[in-house]
Amino acid sequence: MSILKYDLEPGACENRRVHVSEKFDLPLNFDVPVFDDPLPYVPEIDSDYFFDTEALTALLIGFALNRKILLHGLHGVGKSTHIEQVAARLGWPCLRLNLDSQMTRMDLIGKDRIRLSNGLQITDFQDGILSWAVQRPVALVLDEYDAARPEVLFIFQRILENNGKLILPDGAKVINPHTCFRLFATANTLGMGDSTGIYHGTHPLNQGQLDRWNLVSELRYLDRKREVELVTAKISASANRDKQKTIEAMVLFAGLTREGFQSGDVTTIMSPRGVITWAENWIILSDIVLSFKLSFFNRCDHSERQVFSEYFQRAFGIDL
Repeated sequence: MSILKYDLEPGACENRRVHVSEKFDLPLNFDVPVFDDPLPYVPEIDSDYFFDTEALTALLIGFALNRKILLHGLHGVGKSTHIEQVAARLGWPCLRLNLDSQMTRMDLIGKDRIRLSNGLQITDFQDGILSWAVQRPVALVLDEYDAARPEVLFIFQRILENNGKLILPDGAKVINPHTCFRLFATANTLGMGDSTGIYHGTHPLNQGQLDRWNLVSELRYLDRKREVELVTAKISASANRDKQKTIEAMVLFAGLTREGFQSGDVTTIMSPRGVITWAENWIILSDIVLSFKLSFFNRCDHSERQVFSEYFQRAFGIDL
């Protein structure tokens, strides 16, 4: 519960509204709130970040109009970082909460605690992560929303409604969310559970609750040109043509794994995050084959390695 020690106090949020065009290159005609004063827990801006237009539009509506936004898609497409990078450009505090099967109601809502005060034992209520966040100017991101236990997710039923409030279990306290509290979620699957077999631990989502999310956007992998630009920027390889060619081959290989996954030939995908990791390891080792094996190949199922070897040969012209 260390989150409760964060020095972000409840109270008025000092922000101003600017037109979307001042912060983002989008043909939208509304204003978004921005914080000018430095606040804790504002993510750092990644100047090389690529936004998906649909997801960016949904997120800006979420920040501007207090809509609840759910992003879903395969791993490594940038669901969480999309939210963080919008928050970074708006100067908005942002906290990511990883949901899992061990998350309990008490972790989210809070619990009574006994403590000593002037030599006397007193009982008071200690806020949980959710009850702490809703009272503050913060964007709370529920990561891996489909991995939480279904009964725990019912806690969010009321808060997902328009003008929703958070009611503590004993009914003794009703929390009105802070005017600058925002709620987002990310998921690998969408409602029906994992049909691919690659996201163990996820659960089907209650359709009544899923209906409460105001906007839902699906993120997909970048096109090849954009992905090459992203990886190149991450490892500062633009000045070296030989490195550029190698990165293009890496991205080609990653694309082949995604095509193979879609056609049912393989069950493992190389995401953009995986390509960046491979590229970083390649820079360290100066060995494309060894870095490939350590970054990706060694975690693939033995029955599929021949297919990945063929993808590698097509991308690099090298036999493993």
